[in-house]
Amino acid sequence: MLAFPERKWENYLLSINEEPMMRIVERRLLASKRIDEVIMLIRKNELKKFSLHTSNLKPLDAKNKLEALYKALPSSGEVFLVEGNMPLIMPFLVNYLSTMFYELEYEALIPGWADGTLEVTHGFYDSKALKNAIEVCLLENERNLNCIATHLDYKKISIEELSRRNPKVTLSFFKVRTVFDVKFAEENLKNGL
Repeated sequence: MLAFPERKWENYLLSINEEPMMRIVERRLLASKRIDEVIMLIRKNELKKFSLHTSNLKPLDAKNKLEALYKALPSSGEVFLVEGNMPLIMPFLVNYLSTMFYELEYEALIPGWADGTLEVTHGFYDSKALKNAIEVCLLENERNLNCIATHLDYKKISIEELSRRNPKVTLSFFKVRTVFDVKFAEENLKNGL
């Protein structure tokens, strides 16, 4: 889980129903069948602040999210990438994506919208392939996480198609950025999502 702020609005410790947002994301991920461990990538200088709210932290000295991911990724295995500001992520979606990923022979499975926008922070990845893609992005001085998709053999899964089967799927991609977003997340979590 990325809890590695690059912009002023990125605050992963915002409280939603009196609980830090990133702890909610962690709990929802661990409710998924194939997520064994959640590791939170944080800035090294924020260890004290984050350690009060969650446990499995990996403090890193990095310039941006791409560099942090590159330093933290294991050399083998599979990873599900998510940001710590997505408290409405649905465990059933993670389960579905993980099942599809294991059935396919791609380096990644990335959800995407009809307009072509990819949700790289909701993808399943072969760790070695992801690390190689990030290395290329860094060599090209890229800073945007979306660049990793251009260097992977991935399968895109349509979010709209998934939402036709279950409209709650789209809530998984909701990012909390403002106070209004916090209120929206609180209401949805109170309603049992």
